[in-house]
Amino acid sequence: MRVTVVHAGGDEYTVSVEDRTTHTVSAPESALRRLLNPGESPEDGLVRVFRFLLDREPPESILRRFAVDDVQRYFPEFWSEVGARRS
Repeated sequence: MRVTVVHAGGDEYTVSVEDRTTHTVSAPESALRRLLNPGESPEDGLVRVFRFLLDREPPESILRRFAVDDVQRYFPEFWSEVGARRS
């Protein structure tokens, strides 16, 4: 599924999953530090977040508004699987 991420201003991003759903995601700087690999944009990182979510549920089941940090509440493995890979 095609995932498109657009910075909406501040900590907010609009994420579209094909033409099926649209989501507003809050990604504060603290979450981006945990999420992004060197050279990755916030948009790249949020695409990875959505790939992780889409592997577990259909787009219609993903919350329409959430913060990146909230994902771990539903999927405890989130940060270990999606978090930045530092060497």
